[in-house]
Amino acid sequence: MQTFLEFEKPVQHILEQMEKLKEVAEQGQVDVKVSQKDLEKKLEQTRKEIYAKLSPWERVQVSRHPDRPYTLKYVDHMSAGTFLELHGDRNVRDDKAMVGGFGSLDGRTVMFIGQQKGINTKMRQYRNFGMPNPEGYRKALRLMKLAEKFNKPVVTLIDTPGAFPGLEAEERGQGEAIARNLFEMVQLRVPVICIIIGEGASGGALGIGVGDRVLMLENTWYSVISPESCSSILWRSWDYKEQAAKALKLTAEDMLANKLIDGIIPEPVGGAHANVDEACRLVKTEVVKHLNKLSKIDPDKLVEQRIRKFCDMGVVLKAK
Repeated sequence: MQTFLEFEKPVQHILEQMEKLKEVAEQGQVDVKVSQKDLEKKLEQTRKEIYAKLSPWERVQVSRHPDRPYTLKYVDHMSAGTFLELHGDRNVRDDKAMVGGFGSLDGRTVMFIGQQKGINTKMRQYRNFGMPNPEGYRKALRLMKLAEKFNKPVVTLIDTPGAFPGLEAEERGQGEAIARNLFEMVQLRVPVICIIIGEGASGGALGIGVGDRVLMLENTWYSVISPESCSSILWRSWDYKEQAAKALKLTAEDMLANKLIDGIIPEPVGGAHANVDEACRLVKTEVVKHLNKLSKIDPDKLVEQRIRKFCDMGVVLKAK
């Protein structure tokens, strides 16, 4: 059963009409092809109109849509079933919120790493709602260094509401684990591509977000804090989350304008959840395109460019 957001109600209404029309055709053997085509055109037009004017808060809602594809869906599509998941941080345990392993991408072996949310209530608990513990980030780093050892590129898929904020995570060194990843990722001698496919919140996202190319899907967000948390801090209430989303400049367009990402991957009309296969195809196309370019760059040059890129962020030069 499809889930519809509040601003998607017009789409829901058209889909319900199409379903009723289908039932009428089946029961009464009536030719409804013309009406069906009219509704299909109306559906596409309605989706275009709605998604052409989404507010920052509405984009946040789309990024959290329960029907939206998660990391393993993209990986399965890109690797065409060759993905071999690797487990454990060789220290504490295997964090189910962070997944990773080797897969073949158009004949090229790639290390895929990303946060994984659950597709139902039971799996969300199993995956800890996509919030990794320190061992998740240490597993990710272990896999990145393994990829570097065998000279294989790294592709990370970011989709998390943040690193797990529990006391036990802090006791096991959550901050240190994320900081270590930042330090090590910027020095990896293989191409690194990072893609925000859903939520990109705080250090939880940045822990696997340092790459030669950082891309965002069209209806995703990337920020130091979620709109709800920002609202609760500034206004002592979650009621101002819409204002917070606008002020945070967290959309893909804002991030690109501020030169914090390198590109935006378009989504199918109606969002990635409206056409999962097409969304996966678009992501794969971008990954292959950038890997082809990055694989030609000398490792020393690659590291130098990556360091310079992140060091230049936020730098303001004033004319004398």
